[in-house]
Amino acid sequence: MSETTATVSRPSSGQAASDKQAEWFSQQFETLVSSIERVIIGKRDVVRLVLVALFAEGHLLVEDNPGTGKTQLAKALASSIEGKWNRIQFTPDLLPADVTGSTVYNQGTGKFQFYPGPVFSNIVLADEINRASPKTQSALLEVMEEHQVTVDSIPNLVPRPFMVIATQNPIEFEGTYRLPEAQLDRFLMKISMGYLDVASEVDVLTRHGKPSEHSSTITPVTTGAHVRTMVEIAEKVYVEPGIANYIVAIAQETRNVPEIRLGVSTRGCLALMRAARVYAMAQGRSFVRPDDVKALASPVFEHRLMLTPEAELRGIRGSELINRILAEIAVPRKRFE
Repeated sequence: MSETTATVSRPSSGQAASDKQAEWFSQQFETLVSSIERVIIGKRDVVRLVLVALFAEGHLLVEDNPGTGKTQLAKALASSIEGKWNRIQFTPDLLPADVTGSTVYNQGTGKFQFYPGPVFSNIVLADEINRASPKTQSALLEVMEEHQVTVDSIPNLVPRPFMVIATQNPIEFEGTYRLPEAQLDRFLMKISMGYLDVASEVDVLTRHGKPSEHSSTITPVTTGAHVRTMVEIAEKVYVEPGIANYIVAIAQETRNVPEIRLGVSTRGCLALMRAARVYAMAQGRSFVRPDDVKALASPVFEHRLMLTPEAELRGIRGSELINRILAEIAVPRKRFE
């Protein structure tokens, strides 16, 4: 555990997040960012979004080209929080039981015994999730929403913290199954790693010629108990009624834009509010500002939009429509200056 983490005492919980808790949260957050950046270089904004999803108890969909560091990101995150991680390679022949686990008859006891699958981890990397059949994809629906797996009518809780990081390749569609809207809605955010700039890519070649060896040197900088505490603190961040109205106004406008045939649901509004709370805490604040909402609107809302066929043919992106909506909706200013 790092020196920074060891010297910061855990703040006591209360009815509302305090300035002391916000300061502690921000320190822990930045320590985690620095730890992950030892592996994921030149992507500070991406790393921060990943941690926002973690502390909002959400899941992450990463759509990007091969070789951009998606697997290393999941491993670095799990190592930094002293958590267990598993990678599930989604293929067409993968079965739901390969994900969740199954019951096996134990001859010694004469009873069926449940053997947990790889989903029972703190960080689960669902690699190329769209290559598995819809039946296998649906095995994640319950656990992503309720943090449990029901087998033979018996619920089995997954450990906390729990986060699914799913990846899909945007340039290959042969042999893939498009994620249904119900599945997409389970993800708090959709992000893209993107290619590195020249300086960062040279830095990777210079410092990390053997990525596997480097990633193994990451030591925990916090614990699962601290992560759970940070989750609880973030839930107490104050959200002004005007901010809630602002979030709803953005969501309602997505339902009225001609280029969008399916707008953001109420679940999407709740997701944005949860993420905004964590985003505010990461900056040492115990209340949410409109800028927090604007910064997260695109990664939280974009994958929840279903564009019209005409808009898709014209190459319009959901992020463009969200930015247009943000420019048109009045921003609340009361008590945020």
